Order: sequence, then C-alpha cells, then structure tokens
Amino acid sequence: MPEIEIGLGKSGRRAYGFDDIAILPSRRTRDPEDVDITWQIDAYRFDLPLMASAMDGVVSPATAVQIGRLGGVGVLNLEGLWTRFEDADGVLAEIASQPAEKATQRMQELYQEPVRPELVTRRIREINEAGVVSCASVTPQRTEKLLPHILEGELDILVIQGTVVSAEHVSTNVEPLNLKTFIRSLDIPVVVGGCSTYKAALHLMRTGAAGILVGVGPGHACTTRGVLGIGVPQATAIADVRAARMRHLDETGVYCQVIADGGMATGGDISKAIVCGADAVMIGSPLAAAVEAPGQGYHWGMATFHPTLPRGARIQTGVRGTLEEILLGPAHENDGRLNLFGALRTSMATCGYLDIKEFQKAEVMVAPALQTEGKSLQKAQGVGMGH
Repeated sequence: MPEIEIGLGKSGRRAYGFDDIAILPSRRTRDPEDVDITWQIDAYRFDLPLMASAMDGVVSPATAVQIGRLGGVGVLNLEGLWTRFEDADGVLAEIASQPAEKATQRMQELYQEPVRPELVTRRIREINEAGVVSCASVTPQRTEKLLPHILEGELDILVIQGTVVSAEHVSTNVEPLNLKTFIRSLDIPVVVGGCSTYKAALHLMRTGAAGILVGVGPGHACTTRGVLGIGVPQATAIADVRAARMRHLDETGVYCQVIADGGMATGGDISKAIVCGADAVMIGSPLAAAVEAPGQGYHWGMATFHPTLPRGARIQTGVRGTLEEILLGPAHENDGRLNLFGALRTSMATCGYLDIKEFQKAEVMVAPALQTEGKSLQKAQGVGMGH
C-alpha cells in the first residue's frame, strides 16, 4: 500500500476504521436460517462468535454463565472487583453512584484492594459449576503468580491481556513472562492480546497462542489513543493480523484464531470485523447496556483505574435491553444495537455467504459516505443511524 508523506523524512500508511468501509453484496443471497455463525477455538465450540470483554461492568460470574448459555463465552477479569471483594456487587453500586468528576479517583482507591487468590479459584468454580465454558483474563505481570489458583479452579480458556502485549517484552526491573515457554507448558488454550500490527501478531502467534486479540485503544471507554497517541483503526488492524494468520498457517499448518477486540457498537460493525478477517469478536460496551450487566448502566475499561496514568473513562451506557435481546433479539429499536448476532446472520445471508470462513472472503469498499448518505433527517432527529 502506498504511503503518504507526513513531512520530509516521515511517511505513513492510510488506515481505516469500520465507519470508513462497506461490505459489498455478491451475486448470491441466502436465507438467514441457512447461515452458520458458530465458532470454535481449540476443543470448544460456541453458537456465537463472541467473547464478552473482561471488564467488571460487563462480566460477573453470573453474567458469564448467562452469556455461555446464550452461545458465547464471558471473560472474567481475575484482577478485577470479583477477586478483590467478597461483595463485589456493593462496590459496583458505589462506582455507579459516583458523580463523573469523582468516579476515576474513587475507582483508583477501590482497586488498591489486593487480589485475593482464594477468590480467583472460587469465581472460576462458580462458572464451571453452571456447566458452561469458563474463561478468564489476567495481565502478563500477574500471570505466573495467579496460575496455581487458576489451575486449581480448573479454568477452560485463559486470556493474557493488556493494552499492548508483545512476545518480546524487555525489562531491566523484572523477569518478563516468556509467553512461548509459558503457553507451551499449559494444557489449556491461551488467547493473548492486544496487538494491532502484522509483525506483533505474527510473533504472538509463534508463541503457540490459540487466539490473538486485535485492538489497541478502540474501545468506547478507552482513552489510550488520546493519552498515549498510539493505535491503529480496527478495519486495517484486523486485515493486517489476518495476513499474519495466513503466513503463520503456511509456516506451521496451525490456524490461529483472530478476535477483534473493541470499537464495535452495532451488528454492522461486527459484520465488518468478520469480513476484515476476524473469526470472532470481543465486545464490552454493548453488553454493559444489558439489564443484567453488573455495571448498572456504566462501563469502564481495565486501565481506567491505573494508579498513576488512567487510560479510560467511566461512561454511561444506560440500559438498552436484556442480554438475550442485545445478542439475539428481538430488537425493538432500529439503530443496530440490539440483536447483534441476528444482524451478523442477516448480513452474511444478504451477501450470500454460508459461514464465517466464507464471509471473510467478502469484498469491501472504502465508503465514508456510508454513514451519511441519505441520512440527514435521521441525524437531525437523533434516530436510526443518527443516534
């Protein structure tokens, strides 16, 4: 792709987000009922290509169970409120009650409470006992310390997650986690991320990870792009990581799952993520708007409460519907934020594709007018695509 000159001696590629592209219909259409949107990672098969974000306002043990029963998998944050407090619901209620100008500081104070290893094991078991796949997230810095308690709880899928995770972390202060050695020593599949470039993704795939999270700063509650100035728009990031997956497959014969993480608010966004190359999506803020969500109408990311450099905001999502309505419908609004996976199924059917692997072959077009063309009245009235 040709680069654009930023100034003398500095140039860069043009990158695209979901709002910049459109999916092209093909010569064929299908019935939505004939479309297969199932997803499999390692030995685990899911009816929905969905991971619910490891954020305290989104996934509790209870909502992880409900999301599992609806066909996806909820990722519990093992360094969040559920493993710091016996009564996490009370703490969540306090966070929801804070005025905007005090929310971040109060969260910084609450998250100073240490993680309790016995709660790590207990929360995993609560999910397992309900008969759904258990999945939980840790940061690289705490992975080895918490591992015995994670294994004691018999976790099914482990996510090692940070704002940016690399296979070559360098430190003069501590011994960094060797992802390649660590992942290959485990009997459970490991998903790692985030990343947003071809090279970073390829190196993470070579560690033996079963899946890669793609996204640096696109989340609705994330301020990383403003605070640090880093990130890649999601459409380009996913497409680049898709290319890394193909090279890795050619080199090893192993298919690594690509999971788009963040920046998706509607079923159309999810569809575009799949077409760009994702096998599944990780979403947070759409689920934070569920009746059952532990955040009580609020949402915040894992870096919001950083003690010295917060990189997130507590945002108000409100309550839009039940988890089932948000994921599977029926929708009672026309803005694409309910029945997300019914929309994915319909998008695939309208374009004529049978399953996710086929849908990844769909053509896209750079089309910034997609969001505005013929939508002036919707925008003026704040309805539909103008919400």
